[in-house]
Amino acid sequence: MPDITWEAPYCAEGNNCFRIGTDPQGNAYIAVAGQEEHYVTDTAEALRALIRGIKDGAADHLL
Repeated sequence: MPDITWEAPYCAEGNNCFRIGTDPQGNAYIAVAGQEEHYVTDTAEALRALIRGIKDGAADHLL
C-alpha cells in the first residue's frame, strides 16, 4: 500500500463515512472509513473536479 496520509473521516449520515488521503507524490485517494485498503486513486486535480461536480449537482440523479 502506498504511504497515504488520511484525513479524518467525513460522515454525512449514519455509517456513510468516507476518507480522503494523499501520498508524497501528490496523488489523491478516497475510501470508505475502515476499509482504507480498498481505495480509488487519481490525481489531486481529478479528485477536486469530482468533488466540485458533486457539489454542483452532477450526481444528484443517483440519489
